[in-house]
Amino acid sequence: VIPPPVIHIESYSEDSISFSLKMTTNIKVSGYVVNIYWTFDTHRQEKRTLVIEGEKSIQKVANLTAHTPYEISAWARTELGDSPLSFVHVVTSGTRPASPSLKAKAINQTAVECSWTGPRNVVYGIFYATSFLELYRSPHNSTTTSHNITVLVQRDEQYLFLV
Repeated sequence: VIPPPVIHIESYSEDSISFSLKMTTNIKVSGYVVNIYWTFDTHRQEKRTLVIEGEKSIQKVANLTAHTPYEISAWARTELGDSPLSFVHVVTSGTRPASPSLKAKAINQTAVECSWTGPRNVVYGIFYATSFLELYRSPHNSTTTSHNITVLVQRDEQYLFLV
């Protein structure tokens, strides 16, 4: 039986998490697959995937959001196959930034100008869809460090926007 890997949180801050991965077995490990999940608002779950080579690993994940719950899951790739999943949860320190105030204005039938307020020097994600279900499951999206962006949409549709 292949055991799941041990995920140990080494440290965390407002914008990063450092963790180690190891196996408590003599089975040869070729690497790990790690998923980091978090939720913005109540509509959109985000995921970042890391593919890590080697037996032991210490990783640092940066560009995270302050005071946000993160779930880290990992499995090991071994000479006998993949291990079961391990999970850990951690909340980054600090104060979560205030939600931006979004304004969306149609420029024409296929373009919408989105603008918002918020801190400088951060990355914003803009998500849009024609229904709440699509906004949660598979929205169109774009990222920018600006406070505005023009997105192209289908004509004759109503859209929901989230930044």
